[in-house]
Amino acid sequence: MDTQGGFLITQIKQIGGRIFEKILSEENIDEFNGAQGKILYVLWQTDRISIAELATQVGLANTTLTSMLDRMAEADLIMRVPDEADRRKNLIVLTEKARGLQEKYEQVSRRMNEIYYKGFTEQEIIQLEKQLTRILKNLKEVN
Repeated sequence: MDTQGGFLITQIKQIGGRIFEKILSEENIDEFNGAQGKILYVLWQTDRISIAELATQVGLANTTLTSMLDRMAEADLIMRVPDEADRRKNLIVLTEKARGLQEKYEQVSRRMNEIYYKGFTEQEIIQLEKQLTRILKNLKEVN
């Protein structure tokens, strides 16, 4: 069977990323870019997280993530604080400025969902997300 799932997912990621950046620009949101938005999203769900755990959740290499975190710290979006359980490690913590951006991000995210799921029934959305979750699980087992 000839399949195109990986190719389609890659195209969705690329085009979706460009649209996300366009919406950020249209909404005059310049405090973060699309890639930083993914990091902020994870931190809004789980603040005070190690760099290694954050890297796993956003799917970036530690070196790539570290340079992005440096820029986000300069923009006053995150802080690095010592882990009280292990002073050799730093935890990534949101600043008040970043916490205040969550609603803006959620507005853009809602617009993206409207675009992604245009013409889908609620059942189709649930089914698609279950299938995508299975693919992600399969990939994580190999990673």
